Order: sequence, then C-alpha cells, then structure tokens
Amino acid sequence: MKKSITLIIACIFVFSGYSQAIYESFRSIKLDQSRELKIQLPRNYKKNVDKTYPLILVLDGDYLFEPVAGNVDYFSYWEDMPESIVVGVNQRKTREDDCRYDLAEYLPNQKGAQFFEFIGQELIPHLDQTYRTAQLKIIIGHDYTANYINYFLFKDNPIFQAYICLSPEFAPPMVDRITNILSSSSDIWYYTATATNDAEIIKKSVRDFNDQMSGVENPDTHFFFDDFDESSHYTLVGRGIPRALEAIFEMYRPISKKTYKEVLLPLETSTYDYLVDMYKTTENLYGIKRQIRINDFVAVSTAIEKNQKWEELEPLGKLANKEHPEKMLGYYYLGMFYEQTGEPKKAMRAYENGFQLEEVAFLTKDYMLDKVNKIKEDFGW
Repeated sequence: MKKSITLIIACIFVFSGYSQAIYESFRSIKLDQSRELKIQLPRNYKKNVDKTYPLILVLDGDYLFEPVAGNVDYFSYWEDMPESIVVGVNQRKTREDDCRYDLAEYLPNQKGAQFFEFIGQELIPHLDQTYRTAQLKIIIGHDYTANYINYFLFKDNPIFQAYICLSPEFAPPMVDRITNILSSSSDIWYYTATATNDAEIIKKSVRDFNDQMSGVENPDTHFFFDDFDESSHYTLVGRGIPRALEAIFEMYRPISKKTYKEVLLPLETSTYDYLVDMYKTTENLYGIKRQIRINDFVAVSTAIEKNQKWEELEPLGKLANKEHPEKMLGYYYLGMFYEQTGEPKKAMRAYENGFQLEEVAFLTKDYMLDKVNKIKEDFGW
C-alpha cells in the first residue's frame, strides 16, 4: 500500500513538472473542418529563443498524447533524448475516416487521402512556421493509425524520419511494401511492437514483418522490434513508447559505463577522435548541433589517462575550452598534457588559468591550487 501511494505521488510530481499542454483548434481547408490539437513545448522553450527542437506528431492524440508527452519530458530531462515538441491530433470521432484506404490499391482514398494532405500540406507547414522545429520529425500511431503512418514512407522525400508503429493493423500488402522501402532507404528509424496477448491477426502480421526485416541488410535503416510478454493490444503501448524512444535516440545518450568499459578502454584508435565523431554522427543523424557534455569529456579523459595516451589531452583540453570556456576543465587537461610531456612551467600556468574559472565535476579550486603547489615543490620554485 505504501509503495502504491509513493508511486501515485511520484507520478503527480512528474506530470505537474513538465509543460502544460496547449490546446489549439486548427482549421483545415483540405478537410473542410477544424481539428483539435494538443501541443507540449519543452520546459525552457521560451528562454532558449535560438534553439530548434525535433517534432513528434502523435495520431490518436485523444489517448496517445499524454503517455508520449510524459515519456519525452522524462527522457529529455535526463538528456537521453533531445527536448522535443510533441503534437497530438485528436481523432476520437474521425479515426476510421482519417485512415480509410481503398480495397484495390490499398492506398488512402476519400477522407483518408484528404487527411494525408492535411498532415503533409497543412499541419506540418503550420507547425514549422509557428514553432522552432528541427529537421528531425517523428510520427506515432496505434493499430489503425499505426498502419496509416506508413503511407508517409512512400514519398520520395518523406517528411518523417522516424516511425513508431504500435500494434499496427497492417493493410494486406503493407508488410511487403515497407520491407521494400526500408531495404533501400537512408536514415530512417522504424519501431514496431506486438505482444503475446495482442489480437491474433495483428500479432501474426507484425511477427511476419520482423521475420522479413531480419533478412534486410541496410546499415542506413534502423529497425527495431519488440514482442512483449503478457501484454495486450492496449497495455503494450505503455511499454513500447519508452522502448521506441530509447532505440531512436541511442546515439544521443551520454557515454555509459558499459560504453566506457567495452568501447573506450579497449579502443586502439584515437579516443579524442571517438568523442568528436560521436557528436558529428548525432548531428548528421538528428540534425541537432549540441554542446559536448561534461560527462562525456570526463569519460573520454579517464580512458585517455588509463591508457596513457597523453598526447590526446592537448586537443581534448582545447576542445573543452571551446565548448565550456567558463569552466576549468579544459585547462586541467592542458595542464595534465604539459605535465606528462615534460613541460612543468606550461603545466603550472594552465592550472593557474583553470583556478580562476568555475569548478566542475571533480575539479575544485583547492585541487587546481594543489596541482600548482606540487609542481613548485617538485622543482623548487
């Protein structure tokens, strides 16, 4: 009972902490009607006036928006994904018409074709013009809408780069079509999930889809699949959303202890280059340029020290000074470099320069002063 109460209180604090949803009525010419939107902006959206954010479009916004928005806020708070703009499209009374396709070509028709044009030609341009959206755009759907979002893959230059299909109710030829597209696509993330207690026809088609994709060898497509044990068609949603976000933003997360032990320590090539390439890769993948984390500097520098690659501390120190000029981190690395390469006077000056800046991580003013005094003592200065 105490655990349940604690969990409820924790959820209240979590959901009261993130940005409150904005409710907007958007008039569509394509649909000849207004559509209700739910919009969650990042916590510091108003303060960070020069920053752009990935856009996550949630179909079935009536019930999918809140779990997606909550997970996005939580993951971005811990820097496991970038802060993002989440937009839900309410479809409680229209989802069947919105997702309608013909039974000959199995492509959107009637209201389904209009809804497709509404999203691509009206809604996305409106959101791009109204909010500071980045290049990366993600779309999410469940069962009927999870099938529908795949039609955006059929375009030559898809407006969405990532697709989260939760228990999709695939149209008959959809699995073959998606497999063909993903076998030759570039920089597409695709997540899908089913569960042991999912609807039988959905479970079979999603599992068959995964079997087909297992034979696809395309390094530019990032495909992820989950088959949750003891979940249903509805409860798998709560498990699939965080799993999908983890998968899509795997390259965005800070260097973990596992990566440090299994990648950085045994790395035979440059550890410094690994850090630079990691951030270049995430910028290319997600279209987001970001400041290098203190955590990642510390992980890389620790590996450099363990492996005694002292020459790499000089470029690392210069990079740290560029990324965090107000902190003493860069001068510490430069001091270590000069100390280990036989230039104590330069090392002492670097530590003295660092002493004047902000403390960070394990570095304090006392620690930097100790480094200076130790050099003076060793050389009798």
